[in-house]
Amino acid sequence: MEIRKTLGARPHLRLFALSFLALFLELTIIRWVPGSIRLVAYYANLMLISSFLGLGLGSMLAERRARGLARWFPVLLATDVAFLALARQVLLPGSSVELRFYSLHTTGLASYVVLVGIFVLNAAVFVPLGEEVGQQFRRLDSLRGYAWDLGGSLAGTLVFGIFAVLHFSPQLGLAIAVFLFAWLFPAEALNVRTLTLFVILLAVSVATTEWRATWSAYNHLSIHAQSENTWSLMSRAPTPPSDLMAMRNPPTYILSVNQNFYQYHRSIDIRRYTPGTAAYRATDSFRLRYLIPYEFTSAPKRVAVVGSGGGLDIEAALLHGAQRVDAVEIDPGIVGLARRYSAGGAYENPKTSLHVDDARSFFEAAPGDYDLVVFGLLDSQGLFSTMANIRLDGFVYTVEGVRAAWRLLNDRGVLSLGFGAAGRDWLGGKLYRMVTEATGREPRVYANTRQSNYILIVEKQPTKNPPNTIGQFVRWHPTAEELQNPPATDDWPYLYLHRRTIPSDYLVVMVSLLVLSIGAVLLVKPAGAATEGVHFGALGAGFLLLETKAIVDSSLYFGATWLVSMIVISGVLLMILAANAVARRFITFSRWLYAPLIASVLLVYVAPHHVVLAMPFVTRVAWTALAVPLPIFFAGLVFSTTFRQSPHPPAAFGANLVGAMLGGFAEYLGMAIGSRNLVAIIVTAYLVSLVAVSWKNGRLARVDIQAT
Repeated sequence: MEIRKTLGARPHLRLFALSFLALFLELTIIRWVPGSIRLVAYYANLMLISSFLGLGLGSMLAERRARGLARWFPVLLATDVAFLALARQVLLPGSSVELRFYSLHTTGLASYVVLVGIFVLNAAVFVPLGEEVGQQFRRLDSLRGYAWDLGGSLAGTLVFGIFAVLHFSPQLGLAIAVFLFAWLFPAEALNVRTLTLFVILLAVSVATTEWRATWSAYNHLSIHAQSENTWSLMSRAPTPPSDLMAMRNPPTYILSVNQNFYQYHRSIDIRRYTPGTAAYRATDSFRLRYLIPYEFTSAPKRVAVVGSGGGLDIEAALLHGAQRVDAVEIDPGIVGLARRYSAGGAYENPKTSLHVDDARSFFEAAPGDYDLVVFGLLDSQGLFSTMANIRLDGFVYTVEGVRAAWRLLNDRGVLSLGFGAAGRDWLGGKLYRMVTEATGREPRVYANTRQSNYILIVEKQPTKNPPNTIGQFVRWHPTAEELQNPPATDDWPYLYLHRRTIPSDYLVVMVSLLVLSIGAVLLVKPAGAATEGVHFGALGAGFLLLETKAIVDSSLYFGATWLVSMIVISGVLLMILAANAVARRFITFSRWLYAPLIASVLLVYVAPHHVVLAMPFVTRVAWTALAVPLPIFFAGLVFSTTFRQSPHPPAAFGANLVGAMLGGFAEYLGMAIGSRNLVAIIVTAYLVSLVAVSWKNGRLARVDIQAT
């Protein structure tokens, strides 16, 4: 009770707690929804964008001094959770220009309607929190309030990072957010009706998310026996036999990622199955794709497997006499399940060395001299960050990524790349061209076109008279038309896109949401602050794109792991805090602040990725720690020095958040123009900000002259 009274009497502490709650709830929803609702798997950044919109609208509403929106938070959150539960079975819309696993074959209107509904309801949830944040800004000095807001956001980020480490369920995060709201708003929450509503919404969220699942830092993981023909959300996880690693005719288990099939956990050692049985025949056919690389290398001593997953590629290497297998898997949750459910026991073999890392990061640091490098079926089913629309394996399947793997081979080495194209034949052509450009040699491709499986083989010393057929896999070559597809590169890391374009369904969704968002902003923005709103909105758009670029670049340089993203986000918040502190003590606004801002943006732009990757590790760390976040520091100075002068701090803060939402939509342009060229949009945003603030200051100066 005393703490609540202190929070009420000290608005800076209340602002810190509110910012913590908003950021923590935002990350909880972002973690839960894409893993539970297939529809959102590749639209995960919409949850972030809509959160910005809701907080921004709420902060603008605080200018009207009409309090009381907090009482609507429980109803809005319950409605959102109920809608998400109903949307669980809605599938992704299909696309002819992008591969999306387990999507519809067509673009369905229902999918668009549900996506818009998810966006609108998620934004609505954050409006009451934004309104309360805005109220605290009205009670504080602008920059002091902004510092406490940033501090709460940083604390929320770090605490949520603990959730990623400990694999906590987002339902626990949702319960913590509900508790924090009740603590901050006892009058609105501590009554029978609201408490009952909270209990129901938590129960619904648990009931519609498979409770036996493991929430890793990247995915929602669940496993069941292949013999389990029917299973439900509430069914228990299977218990493997105690002698699974040694038993004859061992069972097969199926791992689902984000509630869809991902991989098998089993053994491919045919000697462990009784000849003539169904299990023997199934294994004999299934294991073939794992054995094809060994048609081109005899008794490899050192093997690297990236995307080692359930361990089947590792087991294949061990069965063919490998003395050391470096197994690379980014998700420790998958490895943990494989250790328990994979009958091959590949991770338990003393010849296996596990590297929990991003494959591209491993390529850049590995010592080399491998006889064989195997790309397992990475085929990610989600985005590596909620701030970017790049898949988790985006920087692995690029020309530069394959080239990095090629450099690790000795002069007798073989590179093998397997992929399931899910019926997209154009993807085979993209892979062929990508491998050719990376290695300088045309790969041999063996394809099972019925299952859309491709195995690409490249040898340092080509085999004479290679077989034309290996079981169900036959030699395949792309058509001239398929070879026209642009290969994925570090600047355009979109293997799953047919060409440089924004898929039409993304455009439909973005235009729809932009129209709704702009309409909402026009309804709630305070009168007479249009120019200031443009200024702070442009700053928000530029900042979001800068932060996204910092995450993308750092993930390329050090691996697309959750830890890298968490460090970058925390570093960005610390950089803005530093800029805010400098602005409070030493700097007043000057238009010349835009000069180092734009210059630092261009500095990062002119340094090609391959130049930074070629730097020694210490130099690369220094570049990433100093040069990459430098524009964010100068952007923070511009924001803080103009925010201090704003006559409407809540509205200015809200406009900044709404601008960040626009920056999130602009990030999709990277699909068409490449990630480096997004710098042009960043610079344009800051130039718009400069024009707007110059116009505002010039107009105020004219008013002062007329008054005198």
